Amino acid sequence: MPKLMSLLQLVLVILFTPSLCCPEDQKQALLHFKASFLNATAYSALRSPEFRLESWNSSSDCCQWERVNCTSPFGSKTVISLDLSYLVDGESEEPRVLSFTIFTPLFRIRSLTELHLSENRIQGEFLGDSLANMSKLVFLDLSGNSFHGNIPKEIGNMTKLQQLSLSGNNFFGEIPASILNLKELKTLDLSYNSLSMEIPIDTGNLSNITTLDFSNNNLTSTIPSSIQKLTKLETLYLQNNLLTGDIPSWLFDIKSLKYLFLGGNYLAWNNKAKVTPRCTLFVLSMRSCVLSGEIPDWISTQKTLGILDLSENQLEGTFPLWLAEMNVNYIFLSGSICQISTLEILNLQKNSLQGSIPDCISNLTKLQILDLSSNQLVGGIPKKIGNLASMIETTKDYSVITGSRMHDLILNWKKTQQGLSWNHLNIYFLLDLSMNQLSGEIPASLGSLNPLKALNISHNNLYGRVPASLGDLENLESLDLSYNNLSGSIPQSLAKLQQLTILDVSNNKLTGKIPIGSQMDTMNNPNFYANNSGLCGMQIRVPCLEYLSPTKPPKVESKETWFSWEGVGIGYAVGFFVAVGNLYLIGYFVLTKPPNHRRQQRR
Repeated sequence: MPKLMSLLQLVLVILFTPSLCCPEDQKQALLHFKASFLNATAYSALRSPEFRLESWNSSSDCCQWERVNCTSPFGSKTVISLDLSYLVDGESEEPRVLSFTIFTPLFRIRSLTELHLSENRIQGEFLGDSLANMSKLVFLDLSGNSFHGNIPKEIGNMTKLQQLSLSGNNFFGEIPASILNLKELKTLDLSYNSLSMEIPIDTGNLSNITTLDFSNNNLTSTIPSSIQKLTKLETLYLQNNLLTGDIPSWLFDIKSLKYLFLGGNYLAWNNKAKVTPRCTLFVLSMRSCVLSGEIPDWISTQKTLGILDLSENQLEGTFPLWLAEMNVNYIFLSGSICQISTLEILNLQKNSLQGSIPDCISNLTKLQILDLSSNQLVGGIPKKIGNLASMIETTKDYSVITGSRMHDLILNWKKTQQGLSWNHLNIYFLLDLSMNQLSGEIPASLGSLNPLKALNISHNNLYGRVPASLGDLENLESLDLSYNNLSGSIPQSLAKLQQLTILDVSNNKLTGKIPIGSQMDTMNNPNFYANNSGLCGMQIRVPCLEYLSPTKPPKVESKETWFSWEGVGIGYAVGFFVAVGNLYLIGYFVLTKPPNHRRQQRR
């Protein structure tokens, strides 16, 4: 009897003890994938510890392999997650592309709930048949590859999918209607492809969606009205397509909406429409649409706005006329913009904005990037602009707005138009007021904006001297003062700017010696000093007169000798010449001086 009980216990242990190894068929599928990869290319990265696949071998449990996650339902292990992203070194030339067939063994693992295959240079069509066994998949990421052809309609059969990313490929054709069967989807990213035709009319059926990204394709027609049914939608990316029509006012009735990107389309707004937003936006980008007229006053209700980009449109009139009760004649650039104290970036370049910059701009205490270039702004640069708190407090920790990506922030950086990476915007502090009609003197208060990396006030009507306080901008990398009416000399204080790589003072009325020392010795592009009234210095190989050898004083012919003087005592004469000699040595008298010396000293 005891033996029988022991045998029974052994059987129970065998039956109910979880398997120590993953299923053999799953292990073989993974090894098949690895072998196919190595056989198809001469690439050896899979053997590198950096890519964490050296543990994949036939003698070990695949649930212990790196990049593999398992679970143990009902007493046995199964593979549920594979993270095979970035297997290919992005900086390597080999292999240039990989065939999708290399990865097909992975699609035989029926228990998979997550599959990450992004950034692997996979080429070919995404075969719908491969999805037949993927009914349990919750997360699928194929972004950053080279898939082409149509998105397979079979993708609509994976009804448990919550996150789907096919971005950064070469898919073309229309968005398959079957994708609307994925009722559990929370994130759908089809950006950066060549998809065309219309956005599916029933996109609003994706009732659980929080992030919808159709940006950077060739989608046409209007924004479908069904999107207003997406009551959980937080982020909508539609920028850089071929969308037309009016921006629908119902978009702003989606309470959950926080990030809205519509730029790079042929969208306009209905200036007669009455909009009372129910959303609370953090980002609003409508760059490079066909917006015209005045900026609508409903934007002033967005108190949490962090990014406002209305650049490259046909805006006109006073800016911004947001509150009907405000006296727009008080300042053309209405003070209502100053109510949005959370603004970090304000980019309104290349419009037809008129008026002056208000003193209340200093109320924008979190502002890091201010670009009002290429407009028709007049008046002076406000002295209070030097009070922008975020550009003064260098010890402050600046947080990047999370949950969004900025695909289209294009700014003038070091004399060229460049896009700034959204992940690094928190380190940029830029002020660009160029290409306007601003006048008056450059306020010395600009020298208080210590974190500034770029200051561009070129192509205006500014006059007076260059403030010596600009030498206090210790983080400055680019300074453009060209095409103004500035006079006087370039202050020596600019030699303190250790980070400076671009200095353009051309087309002004500057005179005198170009400062030397530190970075100023490297500022030797003659074009950046051209067309001034009389600059000199080693940087442009024009010698300064103060360094020329003084001419010898002319000899005075005299027939009289010292001995012929009468009535003058020897002691007086000796004392006089001793005194004059001392004064000459300490610089009170200069017996001879080069031409224009007095004029240069005064300047």
